[in-house]
Amino acid sequence: MSIEIAQREKEGIVILDVKGRLTVGCAATALSDYLRNLAASGKTNVILNLAGTDYIDSTGLGTLVVSYTRLRKAGGRLRLLNVNRRNLELLVLTKLTTVFELFDDEQNAVNSFFPGRKIKHFDILSFVRERAQDQD
Repeated sequence: MSIEIAQREKEGIVILDVKGRLTVGCAATALSDYLRNLAASGKTNVILNLAGTDYIDSTGLGTLVVSYTRLRKAGGRLRLLNVNRRNLELLVLTKLTTVFELFDDEQNAVNSFFPGRKIKHFDILSFVRERAQDQD
């Protein structure tokens, strides 16, 4: 299955709406290339809206980490928006929630790029508690 990437901007921040499965092969390569080209063009503050991304495998996770590092080295930042429950569990299990800033509201994600603006991060602790209760 291929991946679709739609680019838009809000207050100078690039938002990529990613649809499809972020898996080994063309999908992970396409996203990596897209983010590499953005960084090369000087657009280094990026939000990945993953609302349409139903599955991320280990290669997809690697793509996210490499892209995060690439954008940081270029002076920018990468934020994740609208991560679904399954992918959020994967990020929690791999402890990547300590690396990525997660948001469930687009404006909060945009505001996170501007010092002094109020933001509300996604509440990981509440998610972990809910998951623990579901397993009981």
